[in-house]
Amino acid sequence: MICPFCKKDNDKVVDSRVSGSSIRRRRECCECGKRFTTREYIEVQPLTVIKRSGEHEPFQREKLLRGIMNSCKKRPVSVADIEQLATNVENALTVTENFEVSYEQIGNLVMQELKKLDAVAYVRFASIYREFKEVGEFVDQIKSMDK
Repeated sequence: MICPFCKKDNDKVVDSRVSGSSIRRRRECCECGKRFTTREYIEVQPLTVIKRSGEHEPFQREKLLRGIMNSCKKRPVSVADIEQLATNVENALTVTENFEVSYEQIGNLVMQELKKLDAVAYVRFASIYREFKEVGEFVDQIKSMDK
């Protein structure tokens, strides 16, 4: 670490403390003897979504929540359940080393989670996500739930 006072690259760590999601280090320059503080943080790479059109846009948790809430309208699903579902999807997306995710990956994860939570919300979400055009597609989706 370069000393902010004398600009030399010769210091020692005299104290380290974990502070939330960072590490605070107290350092002493071996050249000029002055002390200074540094902080270490994990650099989180934001997720990018590849949309149907091929465009790239930043992942937006609010957009994910809105889609799930629309599917769960007038269903016995609590806001806490919806928040947890969104967290589960987001966590599943962030464990991959790839910071670009397709709308298909997100949609499939939401469907997996909704299937466990509420069957009607699952079919509603599927109808929008899979762009159903005919009643038969609803029937096929419902039949596929038993598998």
